[in-house]
Amino acid sequence: MQMLESAFGNFQLRRFPLRRRETLRAWDAADEYLLSELAEDVAGQVLILNDRFGALSCALAAHRPVMQSDSYLSAWSTRENLAANAIDPQSVTAIDSLTPHVVDYDLVLVRVTKTLALLEDELIRLRPHLKPGTRVIGAGMVKQIHRSTLELFERIIGPTHTSLARKKARLIHATLDPSKPALISPYPMRYRLEGDDLELVNHANVFSRERLDIGTRLFLQHIPADPGLRDMVDLGCGNGVVGTLAARANPGASIHFLDESVMAVASARATYQGSGLANPARFILGDALGGMEAGSADLILCNPPFHQGQVVGDEVAWRMFSQSRRVLRPGGELRIVGNRHLGYHIKLKRLFGNVEQLAANRKFVVLMSRCQT
Repeated sequence: MQMLESAFGNFQLRRFPLRRRETLRAWDAADEYLLSELAEDVAGQVLILNDRFGALSCALAAHRPVMQSDSYLSAWSTRENLAANAIDPQSVTAIDSLTPHVVDYDLVLVRVTKTLALLEDELIRLRPHLKPGTRVIGAGMVKQIHRSTLELFERIIGPTHTSLARKKARLIHATLDPSKPALISPYPMRYRLEGDDLELVNHANVFSRERLDIGTRLFLQHIPADPGLRDMVDLGCGNGVVGTLAARANPGASIHFLDESVMAVASARATYQGSGLANPARFILGDALGGMEAGSADLILCNPPFHQGQVVGDEVAWRMFSQSRRVLRPGGELRIVGNRHLGYHIKLKRLFGNVEQLAANRKFVVLMSRCQT
């Protein structure tokens, strides 16, 4: 654990899932700047958007905030960190990204997200629950806050300005303009899969909201059709296109859609339900394959992310691959697509003892490893 020191107290915080020799903190300079700006000047109903690991929720728990997040890992970290600091978990009302607001807010704290579409959707949903005098304060590292970020606050909320930078962090102050008309969120977006009648449903925080990415297009060409398959997994399912087409190719198999994003799971559910397929299907919100029993799958299909929030790296992919080895039955396959330069073949060979390249283009590679034990 590491200690966050703030005007609201000191808090021991960790990032979940836990890793050996963790070097990253569960907060950053933007969280510190935001808490310093408030300096205990907090009153009324508080909303915290996108608290990454619960730092803001722990610090402001005495004010009984609402914490809204699209991330299972963020919600999990917040629960664990509240408990670790002996804070009543009921003091923070946790809601997911698709849960409508039911109260008006006096103070709104917004951690700026990597995905601008998610921030747009959040602000549009929030706008009817602001009132004259509501303080809206965004926070992020300087590299995360662009002109487009400020224009979004300005367009949806009202007059917006930024603070001076501190430790490479910056705050955004927005004031409600009641004369601005309320907007309707353009999300979820829908489009037809090229050359197919399948409609893909994409909530705001889902990758490839407007068109299918090149890597997934390549991956779709290498979904197996095997009458021996019983249980298939779309790991990191996004909008569910991979799992849905796998179900179509294997009508006798069950399909399990897994993601840590609430919006991704909802998108996959909507895509699959609109397909008209009859395969048994499960939709699981969680940390990679943590919700699957050992030896319970014959095929795992995965397009692993190479970042968690703003942190770029292979830790998420490594966890997905390691858990896949546990979940696959003997003879079961893990098939992945990834950027060529990420070197996933090395990790798969180390874990499974084998790896085969199924396809490649200039940028992406499709790999397969088989569980031998």
